Order: sequence, then C-alpha cells, then structure tokens
Amino acid sequence: MKQIYPDLWQTRAEHPFSGVSSHAYLLIRETGNILFYSSGVPEDLDHMEALGGVAYHCISHRDEVGPALLKIKQRFGAKLCCHRLEAKAVDKVAAIDHLFEGRENLPGGVEVIHTPGHTDGSVCFLVPSGEETYLLTGDTIYRHDGAWETRVNRFVGGGSRSDLKASLALLGELSPTVVISSASMGDEPYRKLTPDEWRADIANVLRKV
Repeated sequence: MKQIYPDLWQTRAEHPFSGVSSHAYLLIRETGNILFYSSGVPEDLDHMEALGGVAYHCISHRDEVGPALLKIKQRFGAKLCCHRLEAKAVDKVAAIDHLFEGRENLPGGVEVIHTPGHTDGSVCFLVPSGEETYLLTGDTIYRHDGAWETRVNRFVGGGSRSDLKASLALLGELSPTVVISSASMGDEPYRKLTPDEWRADIANVLRKV
C-alpha cells in the first residue's frame, strides 16, 4: 500500500479487465478505519491490519463485488455497506451490514451521496480532511488517459443516461480538491484539482453524455 495523504492509503493496482486498473482506499479514522472500493491483495490486507484494520467497508456499486468482500469481512469484522439497489449483487458474496438509502453521514465525517446512472445504486463518498476534500466517485466518473469519462453500465444492467446526467450535475455542485475513482485507464487513478477546475471538468463531461 502507498500513503497518498496523511489519512489516506491506496492499495496496489489490480486489473479486472485489459487496460483497466482498480485500487481501494483506506481512510484512517479514530472512529474506525473505512475501506472504499475493494482489494483482494494479501499483502495489502496485511498492511491494513498493521494500520488498525477495517471497521467499515463501503462499496460504491456492484462492479466491486468479488471474493475479497468476504475475505475482508472475515479478517477484520468489517461492516459491509452498499446502496439497497446494489444489495442483490453484493449479498451473493457476503452479508450486508448497512444499506444506504439516499444522502447520509457515516462515522469519520464521510457523507454518502446516491448518484445513480452508471448503475441504479451507485454512490459517491465526500470526505473533508484538513485542507483537502476527497470525493470518491466509484465509476460514476473516472480517469481515462488524463481526462474524465463516464458511462452507463449496460453489461450488468441498471443505470440510465438521464440519471447519470442528473448525478453528474449534483457532483458539480460539490467542491472537492481530490477526486478518486475506483477504476481508471492510464497512469492517473486520482486527480488533485481546484473546485473551479472540477466544475469545468463536470461541464465538459456533461456535454458528452
């Protein structure tokens, strides 16, 4: 694992599809560490244990479902969390402890925002942290060779173009300084930016949807 901010660690890259990289991110909190997305790399799980384990495991959408969900729950006793519209896919692998409904807050200052479009139950996570504000977007918007892209996930069903446009507009009202997708293509899995740059990026993506 690699520390990218004082309270945020990134797992090593995994490659679920050709040309696609994915990472998980561990947020260090006194109320219990929070893992966003998913990682099944044994060495990274060892590192998470050394950092205090995982209290909450937050899934942004169904594409992150895999055997690692059960491994993380069994090893750390982590509470598995996802949106209720993703529950059918998640529950096939591991028991869910908390279902998101809309917009809510978790311990550790994490705000959950329902952003349907990529899938019906996709969520993003907004995390204020000192001078930074992290926005973890799942696959609602992701990095592709130095630019932002988005798409409806037609391979697994769910999601819609109209929902996606509304969700992107909602994200454009936020003021993140670090935006982190779960999957990416190219060498940049996350991006540091200003709120004005973020709003311009969202406007550019919306023109293409």
